[in-house]
Amino acid sequence: MPDETAPRPSATAPLAGVRIVDVSMLGPGALTTHLADLGADVIKVEPPGGEYVRKMVWPFIEGVSLLHWHISRGKRSVELDLRTEAGLEVFRDLVRGADAVVEAMRPGALDRRGLGFAALSELNPRLVMCSISGYGASGPYRDLPSHGIAYDTWAGVVTPAVDANGFTYLPEHASIGIHAGPLYGALGLVAAILAARETGRGSHVEVGQADAAAAMDWLRSETYRAYERPEDEVTGNPVDDYERRTPGTGGMEDGVRYQVYRSADGHVLFMASERKFWKNFCAGVGRMDLYDRRPGAEFADHARGDLATRAELTEIFATRTTAEWIRFAGEHDTTIAPVNTPKSIVEDPQFADRLPWLPAETFGIDELPFPVRFDGSNPRPRGRAPKPGEHAAEILAGVLGYDEAKVAELRAAGAFGRA
Repeated sequence: MPDETAPRPSATAPLAGVRIVDVSMLGPGALTTHLADLGADVIKVEPPGGEYVRKMVWPFIEGVSLLHWHISRGKRSVELDLRTEAGLEVFRDLVRGADAVVEAMRPGALDRRGLGFAALSELNPRLVMCSISGYGASGPYRDLPSHGIAYDTWAGVVTPAVDANGFTYLPEHASIGIHAGPLYGALGLVAAILAARETGRGSHVEVGQADAAAAMDWLRSETYRAYERPEDEVTGNPVDDYERRTPGTGGMEDGVRYQVYRSADGHVLFMASERKFWKNFCAGVGRMDLYDRRPGAEFADHARGDLATRAELTEIFATRTTAEWIRFAGEHDTTIAPVNTPKSIVEDPQFADRLPWLPAETFGIDELPFPVRFDGSNPRPRGRAPKPGEHAAEILAGVLGYDEAKVAELRAAGAFGRA
C-alpha cells in the first residue's frame, strides 16, 4: 500500500500539475527525480518484478541499493508488461493525459514497440518525449552499451592512474555525465513542456550523457580550441606576460596566491588572486611585508613560481585550524575556503544550513535534498522510493479511471505480468 504518511507535494510546488510517464532505467532516472522533487507527478512504469536498479551498486539499505532509494524517490510505480497488447493499452492511456514521456532505452527501442514519438504524438499532440542515452541518438557510438563512467572517460575528465604494480586503474573522481545528463535533460524537458503548453505542439528532446559531461567541462576544451588560433589573437593573462597556461586547474599547479595549503588539522584553499584580498590577508596576519614585497596585479594574479612567498604561506597556514581560517576570512574580507571530502563535508556548518538531510525515517535513507530553494526552503519529495507496482491501484483508478472490472480484464490479459 502507498505510504499515506509520506509528505505530498504542495499544490503550489513549482511543477504541480505536470505529469510525466517515466520508462527510464538506472542512473538516467535521475532526470525525473529532479522533476519529482519539484512537484511533478512522475509515474514510473516498471517491467513485471520491478526495475533492476534496486540491485545495482553499493551500499544496500534494507536489501535495496542506495541508487534506487535516491533516484526513485517521490515517484509512483506501476508494473506493465509492454510485450503484451494489454500492457501497451495501459501505457497509451497514461500517455494521453501526460505532459511528457521520459525514456532511457537504447536509441530506437521504443519505436520498435510502436511507442516512438511519432506514434505517441498521435495520441497526444502536446506530448513531449525526452530520450536520454549514453552517447545520444546519433553518431558512431549511439548503439554502444555503456555505463556512467564511460561518459567521463570519453569526455576527457578522468585521468587514468597507475598503481605500484604498474596496473592502470580508475582514480576516485566525481562522476559528471551520469549526473549532468539528467540535469540538462530535465532543463530541456521543462522548456519543451512550457513551449507545448503555449503552442499546443509537443517535441522530442534528446540528450546524451557523454555530451553533457563534455559540456560541463567546456572551459578546458574551449580553451584548447582557442589556443589553436594564432598567438597574436589568443593569449594568456596579462599578469602572466601573456603566456598561454594549461587550461583549467591544470594551469594552477605552480600558483601561490591561488593554491591549497595545509592547515593545522586539514587543508584550506587560498584564493587571493585579486590584489585587495591579498592585501586584506596580509594585514590580517600582520605580514604587510609580504604585500609590500609583491603587491601584484589588481586582478587574476596567482604569483606563479614565487617559491619564497609559497614557503612563507605554508608556515602561516599551518598555525591555525581550517575552521579558524574560515572565521579569519569572514573577519578580514579575504578568500579562504575549506577543503572537504565527501565524508567530512557533512560536518561543515554551511552544509548543515544549506542541505538539510531528508531523513531515513521518512525516505528510507538519509539523502540530500534538491539543492535549489523556493521561498527559503528546499522542496521535499512526495515520499520514499516505491516498491515495484506499489501505486498501481491508485494510478489505474485515480489517474486512468479504470473500474475493478477493467483492471481484472487487463490483469487476465497479462498487462501487469503473469503470476
